Amino acid sequence: MTTFSAKPSDIEKQWILIDAEGLVVGRLASIIASRLRGKHKPTFTPHMDMGDNIIVINADKVKLTGNKLDQHRFYWHTGYAGGIKDRTARQLLEGRFPNRVLENAVRRMMPGGPLTRAQLKNLRVYAGAEHPHEAQNPTKLDVAAMNSKNVRVK
Repeated sequence: MTTFSAKPSDIEKQWILIDAEGLVVGRLASIIASRLRGKHKPTFTPHMDMGDNIIVINADKVKLTGNKLDQHRFYWHTGYAGGIKDRTARQLLEGRFPNRVLENAVRRMMPGGPLTRAQLKNLRVYAGAEHPHEAQNPTKLDVAAMNSKNVRVK
């Protein structure tokens, strides 16, 4: 028995639409990261970009559990001496780019490297309910129905 290794001609990508309203960020990010890598497919090959194209809408309405909304801090550096900056998750969600909370969560759940950067280009996150990918006929993935813990009740 030989190990199956997918070739570029074997790869079939789909378009998936996820509505993130009321979903918990960490659980949603782990599902998205798995689908971006293609681990849900039986023909998964670690060194190939087998994942699907994922569209996430309503990213500004995601939920965080516990006190993460006020205690979780996102850091970045400007490049200048003493230039470290930070924002809380609440400030990011209420700010100009609320989709970055989910994008950062997904990026940090991926392994890293050139293949991961290519796979992250297949992720499109939109803060509102509108998206410009209707022509691709995305199939809707109901993450809330997968597990009752995926939805924050409060």
